[in-house]
Amino acid sequence: MRPVLSVAEMRRVDAETTVPVDTLMDAAGFAVALTAAEMGAGYGSIVHVLCGRGNNGGDGYVAARYLKRRGAHVVCHHVGLPDEGTPAGRALHAARSEGVAVIPIGTPTRGTLVIDALFGTGFRGELPPEVAPWAGSGMPTLAVDIPSGLNGDTGEPVGYAFRALRTVAFHSLKPGHLVGGGPDYCGTVTVADIGLDGGVPEMWLLEGSDVSVPARTRTAHKWRAGSVVTVGGAPGLTGAALLCARGALATGAGVSSIVATPATMPVYESLAPDIPTSLGEPTAEGVLAATGRFDVLVMGPGLDPAPDGLVDGVLEGFRGPVVIDAGALNALSNVDAITARSAPTLMTPHAGEFARLTGVAPGHEAAMELARSTGAVVLLKGNPTFVAGESLTVIDRGGPELASIGTGDVLAGSIAALVANGVDAEQAAAHGAYLHAEAGARLAATTNVTAAALIDEVGRVVHGWDENRHD
Repeated sequence: MRPVLSVAEMRRVDAETTVPVDTLMDAAGFAVALTAAEMGAGYGSIVHVLCGRGNNGGDGYVAARYLKRRGAHVVCHHVGLPDEGTPAGRALHAARSEGVAVIPIGTPTRGTLVIDALFGTGFRGELPPEVAPWAGSGMPTLAVDIPSGLNGDTGEPVGYAFRALRTVAFHSLKPGHLVGGGPDYCGTVTVADIGLDGGVPEMWLLEGSDVSVPARTRTAHKWRAGSVVTVGGAPGLTGAALLCARGALATGAGVSSIVATPATMPVYESLAPDIPTSLGEPTAEGVLAATGRFDVLVMGPGLDPAPDGLVDGVLEGFRGPVVIDAGALNALSNVDAITARSAPTLMTPHAGEFARLTGVAPGHEAAMELARSTGAVVLLKGNPTFVAGESLTVIDRGGPELASIGTGDVLAGSIAALVANGVDAEQAAAHGAYLHAEAGARLAATTNVTAAALIDEVGRVVHGWDENRHD
């Protein structure tokens, strides 16, 4: 997994390094120049480099020098010159000595590329007004560390910010590259190694190479391959429980069953002969009597409204791991029923469910607080998705194609199947979310995503994951 460092932690890493700043700046500027070359900056191109007074501007002057050597026509537009004797000041003099033009920032003129080296992750406040025309110039933009005007921790602009096609970050991703509006402003982010070490991550970005799928042993039978039972599917919402149960099978569960009530049993018997059902009264006692032999219980898909006391009672009585989703999240009387459990508990709220459950705005910090206070694993669905437990994992896969009814039910079943196969609950939530997002992306490449089609695609992704996975 890739570490994601906060702005304050990155500042600490910078301050404590023994590598000379001039050396770091040269490596950073060279990395920016290489990316600019990939974007078309070369012989005959016109490159405008916007430079601040600090080290971010120094990176820009270094990049300008390397691009000048490549044959580009480079002009540096400054919003104030760096102090003499500083690393940025020396970078400015080196650029001028090789013929790079350095002028005050003015109005935009025609060019091939704009390099935004104005302020970087340490910026606070609003961009000065003279920068605004460049932010709206329409020219392709490459941002140095993070687009100017964007908060490096929240990913939100104050006033306006540059929108980059690409961003070159140094040493580590920052939260602002991934959260809030960051992905829309940063474009494709490349992390350059410039010689720094260390740092305590605020979160970890999960990549495809981190994801694994449990393999069945040669002698496994269906119950040893993991068993999942779904409690949900109120009359009129039976499809949600069925999608969850089939999502568990697609992800490798050997057994996936649904607890049906007398009112819903005929529906499942007629529409889903491949999914076994157990008859249980819609009470905690009835559900517990029907679920005792299963490894993992999913509660909530289509459980709306939930009978009074059902969710809290099942949480208290079921001894194995529980995935709480959808209607069960809305029916929780309070989180004490989760805190009291000794077996793993996973919650999978979307933003609205999270706000109703906690009374606070959804976000990665709030998800970590909920995980700490309950001992549960919290999967906060969205783009990106966060998994909070012992640590905080971010999954930046999963686009708007998954904003379709029923896809969350499939995800709940997938996560339960991984837990049933012995995967740690926190890892199962993160890996399940990644596999689910990968399936959505592959399906969206050829057709619109529906929950039913997504189940089949999840099966294909899981089946061929070790051989065909991509970062």
